[in-house]
Amino acid sequence: MMSENTNYIRVAKAIEYISQNFKEQPSLSEIAEHIHLSQAHFQRVFTAWAGISPKKFLQYISLEHAKSILKNNKENSVLDAAFDTGLSSISRLHDLFIQIEGMSPAEYKNGGESLQIHYSFSETRFGLIIIASTAKGICHMAFTENHEDAFSQLQAQFPNAKFVQQENELQRKAMSIFQLNPNNLSEIKLHLKGTEFQLKVWESLLKIPMGELTTYSAIAKGIGNNKACRAVGTAIGSNPVAFLIPCHRVIQSSGHIGGYMWGTTRKTAIIGWEGAKTHATDSD
Repeated sequence: MMSENTNYIRVAKAIEYISQNFKEQPSLSEIAEHIHLSQAHFQRVFTAWAGISPKKFLQYISLEHAKSILKNNKENSVLDAAFDTGLSSISRLHDLFIQIEGMSPAEYKNGGESLQIHYSFSETRFGLIIIASTAKGICHMAFTENHEDAFSQLQAQFPNAKFVQQENELQRKAMSIFQLNPNNLSEIKLHLKGTEFQLKVWESLLKIPMGELTTYSAIAKGIGNNKACRAVGTAIGSNPVAFLIPCHRVIQSSGHIGGYMWGTTRKTAIIGWEGAKTHATDSD
């Protein structure tokens, strides 16, 4: 049986092809041929991965979809609505509550000295991921291609911490977000280090509902600084916990997907999958 990671690699190749050729609306056979699978096999793999057909999924990853979301809502409407009603409003993750607790100045200065950090690796539908936690909460989560590079990057963030490769309950709760079943999500705590501005930006990202997108300028306006678009982009690019803090839901005002620390193909896949899942839930 194919693993989620193996399926994602194949689906990612298909998504890259679709993203480059969406104006021609490639057929199922053309996409399947590009990734060297039969139509039937590709249909099965893709549908098992996304829970929706390749044709339907295409609607949610095209640039026109991103543009239409912004066009059909006055700028900031999605973000403003989330700010007004909080995390328990229109978000599909309405039972997920995330607490941000910044590290102390001493922990900053000492590079994580006295911290014991547990970390583990897991396969997700979007690829291999490393997740790490302190006694207070999740401190790091990132997509990766190999274990060694991922651990080196974790060590670079906390050079004086003690590391233990071991999964714990905090990590298991956090990984449940990939199932996107609000009824099974428990409270997930984050233990993050960041400037006051970064924490404010990251907190605002938590309020973007699943299946919705916003822009860098909307985030800047939402935190009360219209001219801080570049700084907002930098803070979003420094997000230390992939997916849990949904920086993938922020795109350019033009409707283009924009950059992503863990690759634009992965960002496109996540946006499309969330959009498809949200649409499927709404249709139930």
